[in-house]
Amino acid sequence: MPLALDTPQGAADLADSLLPPLGNRWLHTQAVAARARDAVAAVPEDERDLLVAAAWLHDIGYAPELRETGFHRLGGARHLESLGAPDRLVRLVAHHSGAVYEAEQRGLSAELAVYEREDSPLLDALIYADMTTGPAGQNFDFDRRIDEILVRYEPGSEVHNAISKARPYLGAAVERTRSRIAA
Repeated sequence: MPLALDTPQGAADLADSLLPPLGNRWLHTQAVAARARDAVAAVPEDERDLLVAAAWLHDIGYAPELRETGFHRLGGARHLESLGAPDRLVRLVAHHSGAVYEAEQRGLSAELAVYEREDSPLLDALIYADMTTGPAGQNFDFDRRIDEILVRYEPGSEVHNAISKARPYLGAAVERTRSRIAA
């Protein structure tokens, strides 16, 4: 593994090798990483670099060469696993932002279940960073971000259905992270 993928620099370098051609997705990723840096107080000190690394890598599964299933979380996790990334980083990417809900919609629950989901301040903070950042890197509050997703994806689509079902779970993760940052 040439890059230390669980470090902010190694993760940023990998993301930079895959996402810039995707325009807004790259802007979103950079802003999610910045938001994660701003939220490090929500996680233990020894997990702060991992939070920022996961933020850099959370959407690498959108890279065209990684889109085998159409489910970016699974594509990203599999790619990281193939590169020998640490297991915890792989699992964070696999499970960011309510992945279980979309996996269910896509019929990929068994494939996602290979990666154990942790319920932790770290996963909450990754969700917070993603769910308060717009599609082109805008600073959004949670409700505006969810509403934007629901408008961008057609009613009845896998993403629309998944986000609708995941909204309470995602909102709770955002609120827990806000409370941890404030404390």
